[in-house]
Amino acid sequence: MASSELFNFHLERDDRTEEERSQCKGAQNLEEPRAPMDTDYQEEMEDNTPRIRFNLNFDKKIRGVTESKEERDSNRFDIKRLFEAVASGDVTRMQGLRQYLLRSQKKLSDTLYRSRHTGKTALMKALLNLKDNQNDTIELLLNISQEMGDIKQFVNAAYTGYYEGQTALHVAIERRSIYYVKLLVSKGAEVHAKACGTFFQPNDGPNFYFGELPLSLAACTNQPEVVDFLMENQYQNADATQTDSQGNTVLHSLVVIADNTKENTDFITKMYDHILTTTARLHPKLRLEDIKNKNGLTPLKMATKAGKIGLFSHILQREFKECHNKHLSRKFTEWVYGPVHCFLYDLASLDSYEDSSVLEILVYSSDIPNRHDMLQTEPLNRLLEEKWKKFAGVFFLFNFMVYFLYLLIFTFVAYNKKDRDPPFAIEHSIKGYLYVLGQLFLVLSSCYFFFRGIIDMKRKRPKLKTLLTDGYYEILFFVQAVLFLVSAGLYLRGRQEYLGFLVLCLALSWVNLLYFSRGYRYLGIYSVMIQKMILSDILHFLFIYVVFLIGFSAAVVTLLIEPPKKGRFFEVVNGSECVKPTFRNISYTMMELFKFTIGMGDMEFTEKYQYKEVFYILLIGYIILTYILLLNMLIALMNHTVDKITNESASIWKLQRAITIMDMEKRLPCCLKRRFRCGVERNLGTAVEEDLRYCFRVEEVNWNKWNSNLGIINEDPGSCDSVRLAALRSLPHRGRSWRSFMEGRRRHRQQTHESTEMTHLTTTPV
Repeated sequence: MASSELFNFHLERDDRTEEERSQCKGAQNLEEPRAPMDTDYQEEMEDNTPRIRFNLNFDKKIRGVTESKEERDSNRFDIKRLFEAVASGDVTRMQGLRQYLLRSQKKLSDTLYRSRHTGKTALMKALLNLKDNQNDTIELLLNISQEMGDIKQFVNAAYTGYYEGQTALHVAIERRSIYYVKLLVSKGAEVHAKACGTFFQPNDGPNFYFGELPLSLAACTNQPEVVDFLMENQYQNADATQTDSQGNTVLHSLVVIADNTKENTDFITKMYDHILTTTARLHPKLRLEDIKNKNGLTPLKMATKAGKIGLFSHILQREFKECHNKHLSRKFTEWVYGPVHCFLYDLASLDSYEDSSVLEILVYSSDIPNRHDMLQTEPLNRLLEEKWKKFAGVFFLFNFMVYFLYLLIFTFVAYNKKDRDPPFAIEHSIKGYLYVLGQLFLVLSSCYFFFRGIIDMKRKRPKLKTLLTDGYYEILFFVQAVLFLVSAGLYLRGRQEYLGFLVLCLALSWVNLLYFSRGYRYLGIYSVMIQKMILSDILHFLFIYVVFLIGFSAAVVTLLIEPPKKGRFFEVVNGSECVKPTFRNISYTMMELFKFTIGMGDMEFTEKYQYKEVFYILLIGYIILTYILLLNMLIALMNHTVDKITNESASIWKLQRAITIMDMEKRLPCCLKRRFRCGVERNLGTAVEEDLRYCFRVEEVNWNKWNSNLGIINEDPGSCDSVRLAALRSLPHRGRSWRSFMEGRRRHRQQTHESTEMTHLTTTPV
């Protein structure tokens, strides 16, 4: 190792004149000019590595040697001349470069030949200026650098600042030149260099994030030849497990650039499978898809979180027919008979039985825009149906019956309130005891709703823009609990105001009964439509209507000049007689104008007021704007909403039911979770190596694929050698009774013949 490298400084030669050095120093204080790869975010960056430069002209002034500017410029290669030569691609303009470098003892990797603002070298400049995918100066530069002994530093020199970390290899890949990629790697280019500058990170400004690594750049720009060379060459193989600054591998990078369009999805899925199969061939024991980034996400979970439905569906339904790649599949054909196909889907990372599963991410991540469509992807759609049939439907019905009993008790307690100051004394009778028990039951129920609401909102973190898809019944149940607890507190303190909160809570409790409509398809879709209208059409209508109502009410109150009477809401005459309030009262005026909106207004009140003509103009204008225009527009918007979201409502209902299923599953004890787990364990390996997986069976009828599968009858999924399937694991017996013994025998017979018997089809023809 050279002493300069040992002590972390660089020794360079400098043959510039004093005038040129002073100009360079003065330029550092000026505003940075635009570089070829630069934006307004660019900041001037200098290499912090100390440098010592020898002035090769120090003795000329002492000896009185003078040299004309023309003669000096013709023999000297400065950075400007070198960059212009390589940009033109004309090797004749670089004649004498080798001799000049030898004479001046300079190297192409010196900072004098790098852009002060970006750190760009002549090699990068040449690669950025390819003409017909060629620049003859590149080979010359590499040969000269190799002769000077700085080929490693020259080839691996990186940008600084905004484009920090980008090397010549990145540029060659971006320019789609496989020839120069091979040439650079053969000269010692680092295949794991990371382009980690601001331009290569996700941000609000212009950027291109591809995963920083050369392999990721080649994959994200759809260059399979470059990918193959980087992963398999005689110089340095790129490691697919290498991660960038965010912990993303090349597979994660492909997920990031996916955009759900058909063209993009086609190339992303092909490249994803290509890298996966190549890695499996080079490293059979490596599980590339199981690597997590710094957010704890595998490529599949990252695609789920980002809503990349095209790549997401492909990963879930990926099936390789080749024997050597079959272990990479997540979908296996168990058997085919005519148009009937039976598939086994790998449930690893999918089922909510595991922590942080794909299903859990989809259901509880409210910021995924198209998650209700992603839930329709197989096997998630059938998996949720199976969970509903297996346990969730029964528990949901039980919850409905318990809540309905709660409503009956609540209504009974509220209806039988006493006509005296609270709290009421306990009556020593059956009715009195039942009344007290009902009150205690309501308090416990409200506490349950309160704490469950806090837990649910903490886990789901609902947002205003996702209330439609997620539903807002959890919030309503929480508000219901708060109203009752406030009412109970006022009741215990002997305040009559408790009754107002109690009746509001009672009304809201009956409204919340609609939550259980999501258990039934048609009622659930109808409930979704109601939610949509409330959160969109009706809210917009009410905002505009309230503006009109307040504006016209204020105008009427200001116009009618009648002496004000005592009392704000009621007028008192002779200290005892109450009369109807007048239109000088703003609240009364708003109520009367609201009656005109629904066609129940009364015109008799105008007989004793002045300026009746102006009042009629205001009233007619108000009726036209609200009763005729706004109400009819609301009806039209609601009709349009119904037509628009008919299909969408079914997907949203399924999402809301999925949320309900997940909520109930999370409340199950561990023993019941294990008992109600969906799927079967299968050995999808070969006779040489086992591959035990927990799979979910899906049966489909597809007449379009019948002809192409006439010769494919697979009894054993995943095995090309017709290996016997492993039997289902028997559930542990909990006793030695005769019934348990017979059930075990029957279960054993079913498992023995399961691979050759067709089960009942649950699907309709495609």
